[in-house]
Amino acid sequence: MVPEADRAKRPTRTSVWLEGKPAGRGRRSENSDHPAGLDRDRITAVSVRLLDTEGPAKFSMRRLAAELGVTAMSLYWYVDTKDDLLELALDSVFGEVRVPDMTDEDADWRDQLRELTTSYRKVLVRHHWVSPLIGRYLNIGPHSMAFSAAVQAVMARTGLAPHSRMGGLAAVFQFVYGFGTIEGHFVQRCADAGLTQDEYFRQAMGAFSEQPRFQESFGDADELMEARGGDTVAEMRQRDFTVAIELLIAGIETMRERDRASAGSHAEAENGPRDPSGDGAQD
Repeated sequence: MVPEADRAKRPTRTSVWLEGKPAGRGRRSENSDHPAGLDRDRITAVSVRLLDTEGPAKFSMRRLAAELGVTAMSLYWYVDTKDDLLELALDSVFGEVRVPDMTDEDADWRDQLRELTTSYRKVLVRHHWVSPLIGRYLNIGPHSMAFSAAVQAVMARTGLAPHSRMGGLAAVFQFVYGFGTIEGHFVQRCADAGLTQDEYFRQAMGAFSEQPRFQESFGDADELMEARGGDTVAEMRQRDFTVAIELLIAGIETMRERDRASAGSHAEAENGPRDPSGDGAQD
């Protein structure tokens, strides 16, 4: 445990969006000679590329500076720490999520939810380093906030009672987070092994089938795989994702009707049953 005196000297870091340097050109002085053409947007873009190709374990201020062709000290004109870079990179990739037009009053919330979940999953897979950072930072950058606002707006359109909306949001997007995280790590593992996803899958299943201790557990695997459908790992995974999202949508619809029925029962208990004639008279 960190002593209280040390915590006072080193306050807990919050977010680059709250305490970092200005987004433009960082601090300046008349004697500065930091490289021309270097700005936070370029630094962030190169950070994302390095994280995609080399992973977070190898990412450092020194490695980034080498890629940019500058000294590591030059980066401190624009960011204070490596955490700042990671947080900026994380928000940048959230900008890749396709956010539906929330001003379209005629749009079906189901289609908007499908669009959001599909796009979010693609980001998690495309950038395998993102998932652990989502829980590490506050996610209050502009792109993260736009995504969050869209998620909440779609959930409000479902008709769920206010007390159920956060549960519905958690059910849907925690599922997508888990699904996309596992898929992203699998894709990266296949790439590291120099195999396609189908090659890796065939090798793994072949190894399982040759081990007697796994035969009972995987005895029904062939039947399940046939029922699952799809000729490739990508097709099978897409089918699983689609079915899961449709199950979640059906669950939201069921919960919405339950909420409405519950609200009606409470109103009837407080005010008495409504007269079938519609004149509001009570029995």
